Amino acid sequence: MMHAERLARVRAAMAERDVEALLLSVGADLPWLIGYEAMPLERLTMLVVAVDGPATLVVPRLEAPRVVERPEFTVRPWSETDDPLDLVARLARPATQVAIGDRTWAQFVLGLQQRMPAARFGRASEVTGPLRAVKDDAEIEALARAAAAVDRIAAALQAGEIPLVGRTEAEVSADLGRRILAEGHHRVNFAIVGAGEDAASPHHEAGDRVIRRDEVVLCDFGGTMLTEGGAGYCSDITRCVYTGEPPAEFADLYAVLQSAQAAAVGAGTVGRPAAEVDATARSIIEQAGHGEHFFHRTGHGIGVEEHEDPYIVAGNDQPLVAGNAFSVEPGIYVEGRWGARLEDIVVATAAGPRSLNLVDHDLVAVDA
Repeated sequence: MMHAERLARVRAAMAERDVEALLLSVGADLPWLIGYEAMPLERLTMLVVAVDGPATLVVPRLEAPRVVERPEFTVRPWSETDDPLDLVARLARPATQVAIGDRTWAQFVLGLQQRMPAARFGRASEVTGPLRAVKDDAEIEALARAAAAVDRIAAALQAGEIPLVGRTEAEVSADLGRRILAEGHHRVNFAIVGAGEDAASPHHEAGDRVIRRDEVVLCDFGGTMLTEGGAGYCSDITRCVYTGEPPAEFADLYAVLQSAQAAAVGAGTVGRPAAEVDATARSIIEQAGHGEHFFHRTGHGIGVEEHEDPYIVAGNDQPLVAGNAFSVEPGIYVEGRWGARLEDIVVATAAGPRSLNLVDHDLVAVDA
């Protein structure tokens, strides 16, 4: 029922945009729409959706056993000697307005353009993006379950139950990854661990640096938790701990960050432009003299993908609507010294912003 309803909404959006065929390959649109995730192979998997006709999943024969067949689409396996691009082109004809998945490999896009010279190709995200950005109740609860799982890991970190001092960043990252899986996630998407000066690199890759006493440890981690419908929903959280008593300078920096993050969460109300949420956090950090140390957007949408619409960034004047789910994660990074980030997943609701991550937001000193 869920997939039939989504396909109906997609076809209505296609009709509004005069899109006659939708072509989805690797990426999050496919599992969101039919509950099947294509493997990133040189063998093509592609769902062909006609605006007023059938939906057909073209899939390598060796991958076909992985497909959970549903009444909303038919499965068309192809053999090693077949040309899957010809098959997709035949299924899509006579469409001249085509929307193709944003993550589709270039070799397949170029091949389809050669086989469909009369067709005009656009981005599938223009059809699916606005639909995926508004989560229904089941999707929000899936996100809440994933958030609660990583909350438990963050609470263990803050309680000193995850050893830090004397271990490498990579070892702690691997530990977080194991815990993400143990908490019921299907896969680990990332487990950033940055200690001391490495915390000033927002997307630091955990390495062989050994964590010491009396320094900050920034941990940003999340994964994908599967649902019964086949699609997975993501978690994403950032918390900082200090392996000792934080010096006053860092405690003051973190207090600014905590204030900015809380204000931005509160600003995530229905009808407010996404850019204003970003500006709320940024203005507090700038007023404290750390404007140059906050150099990324305040947040990103989350759902089947860890990063999707809506983006909480300057220039995005799209008003938030009920069902938008997004991160609020300002950061302050002083190169060569230290850094801090604080992140929650938030859902805009008619009753106000709902934070899905509830674990302590304070800077916690740990003896671990």
